[in-house]
Amino acid sequence: MIRILAALALACAPAAARTLTPHDLVTLDRISDPHVSPDGKQIVYDLRSTDYAANKGVHAIWIVCPTCRTGDAHRLAASDGGATNPRWSPGGHSIYFLSARAGGMQIWRTDLSAAPPVQITHLPLDVGTFRVAPDGRHIVASLAVFPDCPTLACTQQRLDARHADKATGVLYDKLFVRHWDEWADGTRNQLWLINLDTSGVATGAPTPLMQGFDGDCPSKPFGDEADYAISPDSRTVVFSARQAGRTEPWSTNFDLFQVALDGHAPPQDMTANNPAWDAAPLFSPDGKTLAYKAMHRPGFEADRFAIMLRDVATGATHAIAPGWDRSADAMAWSADGRTLYVTAEEGGYQKLFALAGGHATALTQTGHVSDIDSAGNTLVFARDSLSGPSQLYTLASPARQITHANDATLSGLTLGAYEPFTFTGWNKEPVHGFVMKPAGFMPGKTYPVAFLIHGGPQGSFGDSWSYRWNPQTYAAAGYAAVFIDFHGSTGYGQAFTDSISGHWGDRPLADLQAGWAAALEKYKYLDGSRACALGASYGGYMVYWMAGMWNAPWKCLVDHDGVFDNRLMGYETEELWFSEWENGHATPWEKPQNYDRFNPALHVADWRVPMLVIHSARDYRIPLDQGIAAFTALQRRGIPSEFLTFPDENHWVLKPQNSELWQTTVLAWLNRWTQLK
Repeated sequence: MIRILAALALACAPAAARTLTPHDLVTLDRISDPHVSPDGKQIVYDLRSTDYAANKGVHAIWIVCPTCRTGDAHRLAASDGGATNPRWSPGGHSIYFLSARAGGMQIWRTDLSAAPPVQITHLPLDVGTFRVAPDGRHIVASLAVFPDCPTLACTQQRLDARHADKATGVLYDKLFVRHWDEWADGTRNQLWLINLDTSGVATGAPTPLMQGFDGDCPSKPFGDEADYAISPDSRTVVFSARQAGRTEPWSTNFDLFQVALDGHAPPQDMTANNPAWDAAPLFSPDGKTLAYKAMHRPGFEADRFAIMLRDVATGATHAIAPGWDRSADAMAWSADGRTLYVTAEEGGYQKLFALAGGHATALTQTGHVSDIDSAGNTLVFARDSLSGPSQLYTLASPARQITHANDATLSGLTLGAYEPFTFTGWNKEPVHGFVMKPAGFMPGKTYPVAFLIHGGPQGSFGDSWSYRWNPQTYAAAGYAAVFIDFHGSTGYGQAFTDSISGHWGDRPLADLQAGWAAALEKYKYLDGSRACALGASYGGYMVYWMAGMWNAPWKCLVDHDGVFDNRLMGYETEELWFSEWENGHATPWEKPQNYDRFNPALHVADWRVPMLVIHSARDYRIPLDQGIAAFTALQRRGIPSEFLTFPDENHWVLKPQNSELWQTTVLAWLNRWTQLK
C-alpha cells in the first residue's frame, strides 16, 4: 500500500519547471533594425536565427503589418540565401537589402511577392552599409577602400597585389596598428555614390564622396548608417567622421561634414568649432533642420550627448532641451517634424522620450528601448527587458507589441522575478541596483548569489536582456543575482557618470560594498556565505581590485577581459583617450602615480579567493596579456584558478558554441565553489 501511494504521489506531482539553459540563450531569435514603410502601414526588420552546427547567426528579413486584420509577421522569400539591413524604397513598393548570396556582400532589391530578388550592385568590394536617396535614383554606400584610390578597382588591385606577395611583414609609422579586433590594413570606410538606371539597377562607375579624406565613415568599430544622412532633396550628404592624422587614438573630435551628392567638391567641415564629438546627423522631413548629437568635452567618450538643431539655410545652431540631463542615443523625427523621438538611459532603464517645445516626455517607463523608426503616423521601437529579448512595439497608449519571436520557447520557461532597490552609497548619495530571485524561488529557502559587476565603466546593468551577461542564466541555475549601478554608471545624470573618472577603485567599491550589505539586509533569501563576484571589462578590473581589497565575502571570482595592470593598460590599449581621461588626463609616463593609485597588479600579495580568468586573443581593447598576467599571478601564488581563452573572439564572446562554452564554464566554476548540487 505504501508503495502504491508513493507511486500515485509521483504520478500526480507537477513536472519540474524548465529553466533557461545556456543553449537556449545562444539560440534564441534576435529582432533588430525595424523600418517603417513610407505610408506607415508596414514594418520590415531583421531577424537573426542561429545555425548552431555552423556556429553562426543567419539573418532574414521579416515584415509585419500592425494595421492589418491578422497582424501576423512573416518571413520574406528573398531571405533565402541570407538577407540583412532591409530598407524601403522611397515609394514603398520594394525593399533594398544586403546579401552575400552571390559571393561578396552586395545590394539587392525585392518586392513583397515571392518574385526572385534582383542584384543591384556588382562591385569588386563588399558593401558595408547603404542609404537609398529620397529621389530613388541614387544610393550612398560605404566600402573599405584606400583613401587615395580614385576607383574601387584601384583598391582591389592593391589588395590582390598584397595577397600575392609572399612577404607577410607590415610596416607602420603611426597608430592605430590595431583596433578592437582587427589589425590596420590601410583601408578606410568611405562613402561612394551609386547611380541607378530606370530599372533601379546600378549603372556607371561609383563616385567617391570622401576621396583623400583620412578617416572612416561609418566610424570603426561600431559605426553604421546612422553616421551619415541624405537630405530630403537628394542634393547633399552629411556625415560624421574624425580626421585621423597622427592623433586618432587619443582624439574624440568627430565633426559633421557636408558634401554634394554628386561629389563635385570635397567635404566641408560644418562643426569645426566643437573640438568634441559630433554624431548622428538626421534631417527633418522637410529638410529645413538638421538634428545631431554633440558632446562638449574633447577626449571623453562618455560625455553627455546633447541634441543640437541646425537651421540648414542659415547654419544657426541651438540645443534642444539643454536642461535635460540625459545622454541621447537613437533618434527619429515624427512625420510632421514637430517632435524628435529619442532613446536615453534613466535610472536603470533605457526609455523612449518625445522632445517637443524644449521638454522631454518619457513614453515608456521600464525595459530597454533600442532601435526606433518613424514614418507616416507610425513609430516603431524595439524593446527588451530582464524578462525577455527584443520585440517590436508601435507607439500607443499603452505601447502595442507587434512581434512574438521566441514565444514558444519562452512560454515554457520559468524565469527569475526581479525588482529594483535603492540604498545610500558613496558621498551619502542614492544608488540603484536590481536583485533577481532564482527561477522557481521558494519562500523560506536561502540561495547562493551571483554578484554581477558591469563594464564601461560608464555603463549600466539595468532592465535589459543580454546574450552574454544575463542574470537569468544564473537564476536558472539556482542563484539569486545582485547587480549595482555604482557611481560612474549611466542614466543618473552626467555628474554621477563623471564621478568615477580618477576614482576607479574607491567610489564604485564603496557603492558595491554598501549595495551588498543593503541587499543582504533586505532580501533574507540571499545566502551571503555562498556568493561569487563576476565582472567583465571594467567589471573585470573591479574583480581583480576586489581580489586584493575586498575578498572576504566571496567563495569565488570570475574575471572576463579585465584590466589587471592599469599602467601597462595605458600602453597596450588602442583607444588611448580612454585610459588617459580615466587617469587624470595624463599618459602613464606623465603621471605614473595616477595609474598606480588603483592598480590591481600592486595588490596580488593579498589575493586568496579562487578565480576563473577568461580572456580572448582578439581583444585589442584590453589585450590578452592582461588576462595571462593575472592567471600567472594566481598560479604562482598557489590560488585555485583556471584560464579560459578563445583565439577567435574579441572583447565579447559572440559565436554560438563559444558562448555556450563560456556560460557552462562559468556556471561550473560557481557550482564548484558554492557547492550547489
